[in-house]
Amino acid sequence: MQVLFVVSEAGYWSEECITPLEVLTEEGADITVATPSGGEPVIDERSLDPESVEDHEHLREVHETDDRLNDPIPVAEAEMAEYDALVLPGGHGTVWDINQDSHTRALLREAVEADTPALVVCHAVGILAFTRDSDGGFLVDGKDVTGFPNEWEEGIVDENDVLPDGEKLPYWVEDEVVAAGGNFDAELESDTSVTVDGALLTARGPGSSRAAVETLLDEL
Repeated sequence: MQVLFVVSEAGYWSEECITPLEVLTEEGADITVATPSGGEPVIDERSLDPESVEDHEHLREVHETDDRLNDPIPVAEAEMAEYDALVLPGGHGTVWDINQDSHTRALLREAVEADTPALVVCHAVGILAFTRDSDGGFLVDGKDVTGFPNEWEEGIVDENDVLPDGEKLPYWVEDEVVAAGGNFDAELESDTSVTVDGALLTARGPGSSRAAVETLLDEL
């Protein structure tokens, strides 16, 4: 089982990458990590907050020592036909690099159109607002999806859409995905949210990471 992870160089959320990475590894997957430029992924330090993340020490250790994370390939060198699944972990950083990367969009389009499972998590779901299908329409048009909801974003950014680190959030995931025709439902009444529509799998956020990778394994 060959799995491609495309991870942010602008800030990925630890649990959303490392939990699927470890679960798939335990299941015998051969995992390749790619980043937009081929540089090492950058972790969002908020996802390692010792006051809110119980296993922060383990997550940091994996980030710092996992050979696959430390030696990624450039996304442009990846061929989707060589993989059995695609995983796009989230994190606010994805709104600047992963979601705006034409090669990552192409991989996602190729995976979904070839019925190869593609798991997109949290803020990375925003890539669906910019990914076109082979006919030029939005890949997400008419599809059921979940992802990072506006209600959660409201509790993070200020009145000017500025994040705690001073960065201006360029767009809100839910708004853009809905504008592209997606049927967005983050299932806020549920502890976890994972949605499957054909080969496209989407997950709401960190708390859905394990459910997301277990759903991916079911699809595989």
